[in-house]
Amino acid sequence: MTRQLTHMLIHQPRWWAMLTIGLCLGYTVMTVTSLAPWVLAPVAIGWMGLAWLLRWGKPANARPSRKVWPWSLLPIALMGLYVYLSDSFGIVELGAITFHLQAGMADHGGNDRMLAAILYCLSMLALLVSFTWLVRHDHRWRLGERLLALALLAGNPLFYGMTQRGAAIVTDDGAWLNRRYVEPAILEAPERPPNLLILYLESIERTYADRSRFGDAYAHLSALGERAHVFEGVRQLDNTGWTMAGMIGSQCGTPLMPAGLLHDSQFEPLERVVPGVDCLGDLLADQGYRLTFMGGASTTFAGKGVFYEDHGFNEVLGREELRPRLDDPEYVNNWGLFDDSLYDMTLAKIRQLDGADTPWGLVSLSITGHAPNGYPAQACLDRQGEFDGIDILYSVECSGWLARRLIERLEDEGLLDNTLVVVASDHLTMRVSVWDQLIQSERDNTFMLLGDTIEPTRSHRESSIIDVFPTILEAMGFRINNHRAGLGTSLLSNRSTLLERHGMDELAERMREETGLQQRLWEGLVPAGAESDAEEPAPQVVETPQDATEEEPAEVQ
Repeated sequence: MTRQLTHMLIHQPRWWAMLTIGLCLGYTVMTVTSLAPWVLAPVAIGWMGLAWLLRWGKPANARPSRKVWPWSLLPIALMGLYVYLSDSFGIVELGAITFHLQAGMADHGGNDRMLAAILYCLSMLALLVSFTWLVRHDHRWRLGERLLALALLAGNPLFYGMTQRGAAIVTDDGAWLNRRYVEPAILEAPERPPNLLILYLESIERTYADRSRFGDAYAHLSALGERAHVFEGVRQLDNTGWTMAGMIGSQCGTPLMPAGLLHDSQFEPLERVVPGVDCLGDLLADQGYRLTFMGGASTTFAGKGVFYEDHGFNEVLGREELRPRLDDPEYVNNWGLFDDSLYDMTLAKIRQLDGADTPWGLVSLSITGHAPNGYPAQACLDRQGEFDGIDILYSVECSGWLARRLIERLEDEGLLDNTLVVVASDHLTMRVSVWDQLIQSERDNTFMLLGDTIEPTRSHRESSIIDVFPTILEAMGFRINNHRAGLGTSLLSNRSTLLERHGMDELAERMREETGLQQRLWEGLVPAGAESDAEEPAPQVVETPQDATEEEPAEVQ
């Protein structure tokens, strides 16, 4: 039997084609459904069995082969793209793809995925060749593959949001979220405004705190939480699931809806990022704060530097600025600096800022927890032992320990007096070695506050990253408009959040329909002439007082 199978594979291209299609189909099922790898084999074997039973590629009443190009080639390639993205990131957001294409992908750190990308391309090429052979040699597939092309396009999740949004153009005014947006404003400031330190921990979600699944990986952050206000239930909305979206969501109070066709030069990187809204940096700059961003990766990637420079920050320091300060310039990873180096420089910067007479704010973005495996620093290797290059829990522990050590070093030097410290994940992690365990239950982001005036406590509320913005402002002692900023609601107040009022499903649906908020975010990037040519938008029709006011008529915007 084995010799017969070997003979078929060597001498009959039909079985090579069937095997290739079967393996690709099995891999697709395994990836999209998150089933165990062993699923690949029975799917491929089942496909081969059907091919033998139905004589695919060699029908009994065969018609002459025809040199045709299948309609399904492009839909198959697009589905392959989705499978690659799903395998790489776990959750695929069309908004993330669009934003990164427009904001610029130069100086990314994804070099360790190059081999995987090459293998995917080769596999996809083999699949397309095999399917073309099948269509040319089996008239039954020639007759039916156009329907397959339509089915693949209709079933591709990459296009789901686009079709939903297209349908919304004729069914909705596209301004449901925009009507609920509250212009961020500081109405009153404390007599002695506190300093602000924000530590974004790349992909270190609070889900890791479950010891039954992840052991002590989150232990150092749990220890910090014993003396912090810990917020549980901070969910991830659509368009907040990557680093820039998470930072904008937590500093501007709004999901990052890509500019799309509002970008006036589709073939050039964005020159401004969400210029139509005021964010945390804008408000603090108006209060006299000196603001600094520090991150180990390049600030040119995904418009990071453009965003901070455009929103009130005095210094934006990334790989290009910080690498020359390293004792060993070769001690870097694919993205840039390791976090032990970054945090040493963060400590030095805060020493410098603390000597000035003005309040300061510093935002730091780590890299240790970056999917798929993380980038543990040498300080962690010395402490935790050898890293196998795969176990993300090693990197999670490392990230938490480095953040805790930085805070304790700052406290020991008295540099956190009158300072609010925010520890937060930028977004939920993407596909990692413990992905199957992570998706077993609801997931939430890390968000905790530490400071002189912060009472240690825990609070659980159905909230999202957009609620972080007004919560930070109120924790700093600023009075804001009805505890709200942007679409966010302060979690220190009793006001309901958008998520508590409407739930994840409705917010996701509304976001797919939204154009009004997108136009607000990117005001200033509208192509020349478009504003003058556009008609005045019709006034919004409010069907119920609750729809307009979200329970408080005085807040209609």
